[in-house]
Amino acid sequence: MSPAVDHPAACFSRRIPALLGRVAAMLAVFAQCTHLAAAPEPPARTALPAVPAAFEGELTPTEDGSTPYVPVRLQAPEGAPNVILVLTDDVGFAAASTFGGPVPTPNLDTLAERGLRYNQFHTTGICSPTRAALLTGRNHHAVGVGMLADLGSPYPGYTSRIPHSAATIARILRDNGYNTAMFGKDHNVPSADRSPAGPFEQWPTARGFEHFYGFVAGDTNQWNPALFDGITPVDGRGRPDNYILDRDLIDNAIAWLHNQQGAAPGKPFFMYYAPGSAHAPLQAPAEWIARFRGQFDDGWDVERERILARQVAMGIVPEGTRLAPRPKEIAAWDSLSADEKIVYARYMEVFAGMLAFQDAQFGRLMRELERMGIADNTLVMFIEGDNGGSGEGGNHGTLNELAHLSSVDGEFKVETSWLAQHLDILGGRDTYLGFPVGWAFATTTPFPWVKQIASHLGGVRNGLVVSWPDGIAPRGEVRSQYHHVIDILPTVLDATGIPAPATVDGVAQQQLDGASMAYSFGDGDAPSPRHTQYYEILANRGIYHDGWLANTTPRNMPWDIAQVREGSNTGTYEWELYNIAEDFSQTNNLAAAEPQRLAQMQQRFDEEARKYQVYPIHDTGGMERAQKMMKVPGANFEFTMKKSLWGPDIHLSMFAAPPIFMMPFSVEAQITVPEGGADGVMLAAGSFFGGWSFYLEDGVPAATAAVSPLPGGSSTILADRELPAGAHTVGYEFNTEGRGGELRITVDGEEWARGTVTQRPRIMAGGGETVDTGRDSNTPVTRAYGDEGLFTGEIHRIDIAASPVKYLWNSVVDKVKSGLGLE
Repeated sequence: MSPAVDHPAACFSRRIPALLGRVAAMLAVFAQCTHLAAAPEPPARTALPAVPAAFEGELTPTEDGSTPYVPVRLQAPEGAPNVILVLTDDVGFAAASTFGGPVPTPNLDTLAERGLRYNQFHTTGICSPTRAALLTGRNHHAVGVGMLADLGSPYPGYTSRIPHSAATIARILRDNGYNTAMFGKDHNVPSADRSPAGPFEQWPTARGFEHFYGFVAGDTNQWNPALFDGITPVDGRGRPDNYILDRDLIDNAIAWLHNQQGAAPGKPFFMYYAPGSAHAPLQAPAEWIARFRGQFDDGWDVERERILARQVAMGIVPEGTRLAPRPKEIAAWDSLSADEKIVYARYMEVFAGMLAFQDAQFGRLMRELERMGIADNTLVMFIEGDNGGSGEGGNHGTLNELAHLSSVDGEFKVETSWLAQHLDILGGRDTYLGFPVGWAFATTTPFPWVKQIASHLGGVRNGLVVSWPDGIAPRGEVRSQYHHVIDILPTVLDATGIPAPATVDGVAQQQLDGASMAYSFGDGDAPSPRHTQYYEILANRGIYHDGWLANTTPRNMPWDIAQVREGSNTGTYEWELYNIAEDFSQTNNLAAAEPQRLAQMQQRFDEEARKYQVYPIHDTGGMERAQKMMKVPGANFEFTMKKSLWGPDIHLSMFAAPPIFMMPFSVEAQITVPEGGADGVMLAAGSFFGGWSFYLEDGVPAATAAVSPLPGGSSTILADRELPAGAHTVGYEFNTEGRGGELRITVDGEEWARGTVTQRPRIMAGGGETVDTGRDSNTPVTRAYGDEGLFTGEIHRIDIAASPVKYLWNSVVDKVKSGLGLE
């Protein structure tokens, strides 16, 4: 007989009471949790990270008698906008069409028509200081970044280390319920910290950015960039042939945005987009460069006049604004030869192509915000340039920026006649271009001077565009209130309704030096709260106060600063005085007419300098500063003369490896060659633009010293036989002589080759380039191998040793030869 089976309906009806009981219990708990979650006050925003209220309920063996508790997270204020902060690189006030410039930037133009243009906005005059001031809302010396992160010196205002007492805007927003991400250039990681061992406290991921994709250097190759995802190097193999960095950055920014809004729809985000363009290397797709063919043939002097006419017509500058005279240090266009005009016009075409391409990528991000329906409540603050146009290429421009800046007596200058016959290499993969200072000067129209010259408006006046459809009613207007990059952070806090914290991680915070600009979103005539602002970079000083500007006269030129070995008496700089409330372009020096006012302004500068730890003023170049840092105990800024590396896939910064770019050295690689032979890189340092590579080519030991794309800039020494299978010690010994030297290759103690290096690299050229074992990452030193030259044998150990004793002796010999005319 079959067992009885309940009808489904009868079975279900018997279970209904139990099910209802469970549902009722769940609803009761939910109601209790909801009630309790809503009751506690949210944590205070003045102490970050916010600490949830302590549990004050009761816990018993059962849930019925226990008090539910959920820590209340700090959320962004209701309706707080998304924030996108954009900072471009080395773009002068007058480069983009948005501010009357010759380079069409239609996407930035559109942003400005939906918001406001600011024509009296200022940066610090150079890269790292501007970025530190932007992110912290404090003056650059006040946060220890008085100069480039690579060129610190042992004084409080120049340590290159942002203190914990100056939390960044990313950290503040993250701890107040925002997601945070950064894409592009971070030039605030000290050189000594750019290593696999860190420390990482100065990296973006330790400064409040939950996500970072970009590079930690002054610049990088657009075609083969040295990138990090967080603190992990990005493997550059397999990039498509048409890869270029600016497109990649926006691809990653959009992908992050999709993920962020997909995971938490409506949660506000802070995105900091800092492309490396248009800093050297000036590089762009050939078709974008071609768009500007012939447009700059009339030269920089004529272009300045055209720009000023557009600026006046657009209301960017007042009627009657005069062009600042061209300094005598900058060549007149009419003084150039026919070949120089051809080549220098192409330099500007490359710059224009790069900036226009960057604008196109930015436009993709803006259109994605529109498509996603989040554009209207997104505050976009776009700073066009972290300083004025870069004059570091000098009067002739350069094919290789870093080699040029590290050169001695113009040794890396390429003949213009040769360049005129090879124009198509400019802006491509074989150049690390910096344009002539004449074009930099044109892109700062109508102001005097360029990047680094923080004493003059051409170095510190940059265009700012602000758009926030939900928060700014006026459209397409110009704002002329005086403001500075330190004012961005307070403005963002004002717009989001978030207060500046009193403490972060228990550390009392420095007072913000900036003032909010939000008052100007509505009233274009409201007075600026900023009455005083100092400037100082490399002893170029200025002080603004209520419409007046006092400043020093430049002594060292930007293209020569790396060669300034002995600091001058910075107290003997001449001073100038301008009434910029009436003299918009800083052209009428009133120092002789108003000596008392000038003295008062100088006194005011002294007060600000003491307040913000600007002293001591020093104007020395790179190696002088590095040597000072090396003498300070605990500075973590010194070269080691010997190092052993224990295998492949090691990547070290220049300062974490022996200084093989400065002095004689030896390299000894202990390897095993498999049956059938081995190929690839044992050790490489730097790039095609300045580097060394020690490798096997078809099994034959080889070495290349590169200072390209100079004609004859690369030297390759190759042995005459293959390495047989088995264990070997391959040695390289280089001895300097003049601008080159001699290289020996040994195998198992026996000399296999000896040859001359005609031009030795003096710097590891290429921002972010590294000393690598088992491969040549990022931009390769030589085209003798592809796919980063992965080594196909085994690397057991590589010893690198630099010889300062030989260096000193060879330097004496070279000087004697030079004195006797025996070079």
